[in-house]
Amino acid sequence: MQLGEDQLSAMPGFSGTDKHSTMKSSPRVSGFEDIPRPFVIGVGGGTASGKSTVCSKIMEQLGQNGINEKQQQVVIISLESFYKPLTPEQIVLARKGQYNFDHPAAFDEQMMLDTLLDLKANKTVQIPEYDFKNHCIKSETLRTVNPTDVILFEGILVFYFKDIRELFNMKLFVDTDADTRLSRRVLRDMKEFGRDLDQILRQYTTYVKPAFEEFCLPTKKYADVIIPRGADNTVAIDLIVQHIQELLRGSVKSNAPQRSRHNSDSLVSRPH
Repeated sequence: MQLGEDQLSAMPGFSGTDKHSTMKSSPRVSGFEDIPRPFVIGVGGGTASGKSTVCSKIMEQLGQNGINEKQQQVVIISLESFYKPLTPEQIVLARKGQYNFDHPAAFDEQMMLDTLLDLKANKTVQIPEYDFKNHCIKSETLRTVNPTDVILFEGILVFYFKDIRELFNMKLFVDTDADTRLSRRVLRDMKEFGRDLDQILRQYTTYVKPAFEEFCLPTKKYADVIIPRGADNTVAIDLIVQHIQELLRGSVKSNAPQRSRHNSDSLVSRPH
């Protein structure tokens, strides 16, 4: 289901009221017994499409900003946390922009799966942080993620891995045009990582664009909801937030967790 401004009003589960309300700050949401806990949402899309911004806006509208991590009902986890450690030879290539960070083989699929399974079992997990300037995992800065109600798992290939994909209760694809994504990536990589334009464009044409077309774009078919224009589509984000709120309150009886996740069903029926 593609959420454009002309296709939103017919979306089931939305009453059209209380669009901008926030979740209560209690440890658990009333009525949450009716759906899986945690409710895991995958957020896919191309590099610099606005996945992180969409997740941040969802967090903001759910009233989660500024809340202590131990009390948060919603957490964001990035696919980038699951890069495989690079060998010394690979680090040399990465510094030259000659390592493919967009290929599925760059990610630790088993670590991703174990982490999500632990979270779905309401266990506390430790998640590493990847250092893109030095191309290594920051072993000294592990992030602790406690049991929570909603998990937003975002990244370019979150729908590529079958076992990971089947853990999602809702799948969103952030759909932004290629020119916008490229311009955002250029500005970000120059500002945050100090890379020169030639290196950025060479890496984009050699690795990023081909990987998007081969591995990321085909996973769009698995999305329950497609968000055109990404975070600029405030109407879509508002309605997604409202749907999450109603699910958590138990006011929407969703059968999604019981359905096979092999085929997509709509809600009607940093480097990335």
